[in-house]
Amino acid sequence: MALIDVKVPDIGDFDEVAVIELLVKVGDTVKAEQSLITVESDKASMEIPSSTAGVVKELKVALGDKVKQGSVVLVVEAAGEAAASAAAPVSPAPSVRAEPALRQAQDDRDSGQASPSTSSGQTEIAASGPVQVLVPDIGDFKDVAVIEVLVKPGDKIALEQSLITVESDKASMEIPSSHAGVLKELKVKVGDTVNIGDLLAILEGAVAASPSPQPSPQGGEGAKPAAPAVPAAAAPQAASVSVVAAPAAHNPTASAPVGLPHASPSVRKFARELGVPLAEIKGSGLKGRITAEDIQSFTKSVMAGAVQTVAQAAKAPASSGGGGSELGLIPWPKVDFAKFGPIERKEMGRIKKISGANLLRNAVMIPAVTNFDDADITDLEAFRVSTNKENEKSGVKVTMLAFLIKACVAALKKFPEFNSSLDGDALVYKQFWHIGFAADTPNGLMVPVIKDADKKGVLQISQEMGELAKKAREGKLSPAEMSGATFTISSLGGIGGRYFTPIINAPEVAILGVCKSNMEPVWDANKDGGAFVPRLMLPLSLTWDHRVIDGAAAARFNAYLGQILGDFRRVLL
Repeated sequence: MALIDVKVPDIGDFDEVAVIELLVKVGDTVKAEQSLITVESDKASMEIPSSTAGVVKELKVALGDKVKQGSVVLVVEAAGEAAASAAAPVSPAPSVRAEPALRQAQDDRDSGQASPSTSSGQTEIAASGPVQVLVPDIGDFKDVAVIEVLVKPGDKIALEQSLITVESDKASMEIPSSHAGVLKELKVKVGDTVNIGDLLAILEGAVAASPSPQPSPQGGEGAKPAAPAVPAAAAPQAASVSVVAAPAAHNPTASAPVGLPHASPSVRKFARELGVPLAEIKGSGLKGRITAEDIQSFTKSVMAGAVQTVAQAAKAPASSGGGGSELGLIPWPKVDFAKFGPIERKEMGRIKKISGANLLRNAVMIPAVTNFDDADITDLEAFRVSTNKENEKSGVKVTMLAFLIKACVAALKKFPEFNSSLDGDALVYKQFWHIGFAADTPNGLMVPVIKDADKKGVLQISQEMGELAKKAREGKLSPAEMSGATFTISSLGGIGGRYFTPIINAPEVAILGVCKSNMEPVWDANKDGGAFVPRLMLPLSLTWDHRVIDGAAAARFNAYLGQILGDFRRVLL
């Protein structure tokens, strides 16, 4: 084991830069070249990588501190090859992210101020004919991916206006235009890779800045020739790194600057992996920078239903309190209930909010019909009780629902349209039988799915049902465990009731509802010339999509299901 000081490497022409983000903490295991901190000057921001691998024992810097080349960032406990290699440390190049300069230039254009490259010391010369805009020198980067296109054909492009955003594994930057004009053709798209000199766009009516002598601002040394105007991305320091919230942020005709989210490349990559819109997050870091913790917190809020993204809000169907105008209905009544007596208001839980929106859509869009029937399960119940006695030591308790799942699989195979889904004007017949079952939980209704129920026995199904129901009550069901169902069973057997009309779980085309079985007198014509005998009857409520299934098929399905439940040996046929 060896304790090694990790220092700030050569960061170019920067001195006393501020630490604006800490990317690791004490106890973390870091790899060589893993980013440790983010620093920022008035012209650029960059991530400082580690020169060795090991465990962070001590942080030597804090947010707001100033560092320079040679400053100790942290102390790492290295072992093995990492400790040996520390004797000849390397200075990995930091990932340069020069965003403030270009952002300031953009803000200046938006507010009507002159940018440095179009100052009084420059003259504008109209280009003759179409002008090609090439990818400028972007530093030591090759085959960088285009992650965002910020303009479209027909847009008016200002000099140095950002056209695309590219990103390597260490840094991202915006590529500006070397000319002003109208964008006639864009030669790249999201997902392409580009290099220096690649054709980026074609402009018409373009103008470019050309150098001209400029008097010395001091006035005492005489005039000095100005440096040639160079596109902002001619070096890594001139490339902005921020991911833009929308292309409109780059419109030079905008009346006011649009706020751009500040985040390091690693944080933005994390956000893209989770599908999190950075523009909708308020950063808690220095200068409003978005941190990984901000993204995690935002994701948890969305998952809990406390926050909706803009995309979610745009797609969300109207709730019962939302009006109904989308369906051509009169508005939902608004009533001040407190006028009539005491009230208590409680927000609905996340699961009820989500399921409510789905139920409303399914109830409105599906022409549903329900058939009611009864199944004689007297013999099956006796078999279930004896099976449980035989398997007491196994700890697996067989429920009637497990037998129902197997019976439904047999019925679905005989009537395959019940195991299908609508896709436009076509029916998709599924060659797998995944059965969902509704589980009542403290947080609301959840529907775990028994996958490949046709390949499993009743005992295995019972065991899986118990495990999934337990997860549902604890709120630990994964999305995969609630998806893929081809048919659903909603059972109220443990509660009571007689019949009900369950709502189909789209894109399924049918759902079976069952209630508590009851002992009833049933006429038996073969017993002593005819007599009423006590039989255990199970109420069945089959709801089906009339676009796919007709009444005759539904009646046959229920009758066949009743036959199987009456004599379970039919499952083998």
